[in-house]
Amino acid sequence: MQRYFFDVRTGDKLATDEEGMMLPNLTAVQTEASKSLAELARDMIRLKSGHHLAIEVRDTSGLIVNEARLQWSMQERPGEREGA
Repeated sequence: MQRYFFDVRTGDKLATDEEGMMLPNLTAVQTEASKSLAELARDMIRLKSGHHLAIEVRDTSGLIVNEARLQWSMQERPGEREGA
């Protein structure tokens, strides 16, 4: 088991994970990063906050070992019909 830190990047802002999480391997890191990204994205979309989100995972030496990213956009299209 090794400790990994899941830092959250929203646009140009970075919130660093000071506690980290003990995980057995990089497969577990990828799974956790994907779950965390999905949860954060759901909250940000609901709050209409930001359009770029990433989880940067680093090991205890500070090396980034995984990154999960999401970019989205929303736009109103009043009066447009489907298939038009």
